Amino acid sequence: MNKKSLYLLVLGIFLSSFFLLPSSFADERYKKLPSPQPTNTGDKVEILEVFWYGCPHCYYFEPVIEKWLEEKAEYIEFVRMPGVLGKNWLTHARAFYAAEKLGVLDKIHLPLFDAIHKEKREIMDKKSLRKFFVEHGVNGDDFDQAFQSKEVEDSVRYAFTMGQRYAITGVPAVIINGKYLTSASMAGGYNEIIDVVNTLAAKEHAKMNE
Repeated sequence: MNKKSLYLLVLGIFLSSFFLLPSSFADERYKKLPSPQPTNTGDKVEILEVFWYGCPHCYYFEPVIEKWLEEKAEYIEFVRMPGVLGKNWLTHARAFYAAEKLGVLDKIHLPLFDAIHKEKREIMDKKSLRKFFVEHGVNGDDFDQAFQSKEVEDSVRYAFTMGQRYAITGVPAVIINGKYLTSASMAGGYNEIIDVVNTLAAKEHAKMNE
């Protein structure tokens, strides 16, 4: 083989590899779940965020999520689910579902993140959570009943089970329509998570309307 032929062969291999990179790179920005999981959003594409109030990365991701919620596509339904990967996570998961049951999630969710990460408050057990809820207008007895309710218990158990099915090992993690998982480390950053979400959500929407 002469030098010119060798050069053309090497160039061809290089170009082939180069044009394969985008597809390969895209695959690395998310992973397909071993088996699709059920969604609860009807004919809309479910985007589910798994988080923990004690996680600083989740706290930094919140403003990105809030901005995205203002401009997301109409066919997307956003859902939050607390992760349950430890004892403190369990307590915070109960707090999330208690707030949801009491109809005060909008008053509790972001302020609780701020209290823990911005104000550096130790809010890691039922007593401190009760105090925090009361500070935000919730009757203490109502909090106790909701926190210990069977409904909240069932929701926490469901979150734990789904976390295992999604193979969650860290947060924040985002599940796209019960089929794909992405995270900041996989996507390359918080804003990049949104890019992955929008791309996969659009593909899922197209499939649902074929």
